[in-house]
Amino acid sequence: MSSNFAVIAELRTEHDELERELADPAVHGDQARARQLGRRYAELGRVLGAHDAWRAAVADLEAARELASEDPSFAAEADALNARVAELEERLRRLLAPRDPADDKDAIVEIKAGEGGEESALFAGDLLRMYTRYAEHAGFRTEVLDATESGLGGYKDVTLAVKAKPGGQFEAGEGPYGLLRFEGGVHRVQRVPVTESQGRIHTSAAGVLVFPEAEEYEVEIDEKDLRVDVFRSSGPGGQSVNTTDSAVRITHLPTGVVVSCQNERSQLQNREQAMRMLRARLLAMRQAEAEKEQAAARRSQVRTVDRSERVRTYNFPENRISDHRTGYKAYNLDHVLDGELDPVIRSLLDADAAARLAAAQS
Repeated sequence: MSSNFAVIAELRTEHDELERELADPAVHGDQARARQLGRRYAELGRVLGAHDAWRAAVADLEAARELASEDPSFAAEADALNARVAELEERLRRLLAPRDPADDKDAIVEIKAGEGGEESALFAGDLLRMYTRYAEHAGFRTEVLDATESGLGGYKDVTLAVKAKPGGQFEAGEGPYGLLRFEGGVHRVQRVPVTESQGRIHTSAAGVLVFPEAEEYEVEIDEKDLRVDVFRSSGPGGQSVNTTDSAVRITHLPTGVVVSCQNERSQLQNREQAMRMLRARLLAMRQAEAEKEQAAARRSQVRTVDRSERVRTYNFPENRISDHRTGYKAYNLDHVLDGELDPVIRSLLDADAAARLAAAQS
């Protein structure tokens, strides 16, 4: 870890400067700026805290080894401290590895039914429940921004916001977007549909898109670049849900991105939700362009996998979950769909962290 001492010193200096800046009341007159500084301050605090813990453990280990050389009864304590030092060192390496600053952001998850008709829409509903339950386990809040239900209670498409709770604590890089970013892609399901009378197994799919939620200051949108259409909200089969034109569709003319929202009862609320979705999409497009420029250097990382590829299979007859990017496989599909998604996500985070560490050391 000696090669990182200079890096730690720079981070500590930056942390001290941020602390002084955040203590200035004038900074908090700009809430967006204050949030940005506060997020970076908390991130640096986690890195420095990990370094301090590692340094203290190293000092304890040296003392235990000296005692063990005189009294063998201290050998077990030295062994335990040695394992602790290795654990803290690995954590610090991960925190110091280059990563995407968006990983600490809130996330917007879009789930769209694909091939398979009504069965695909039902599977989209299963994925919505899985992500909602997972977010609850992780200590996050969820909010359905927009949804189009199908006739049997599934979803043709649904948009879910996953947000960190105010004051909530999590490891750097493990905010809602950091944990869910690798969920993007085609999710395949194999099971006997409720509409199947012969008991035959069918294969269908749903698509998932994950975007970091953008702050207003991060994406400037000119009102002149927007076409806003209003229409009447509708439920399954076109059944009227609202007798006023409260649903909103926004088209961003320069990019052609279209978002819509009909969940809320007022046109103003639907417009605000649609603008959140639009900002997230535009930020994701900007990041995609930046990633394309760096593709040659990042080709080995999990995050560069084409999101149009099939990423995971949910096999109900075998109760099996398989992730095709990391080779992860387990026979606890029922638990995964109930929100116990952490081992699957950890396999992706570990693969990404290993790639980032290898790139940083090369």
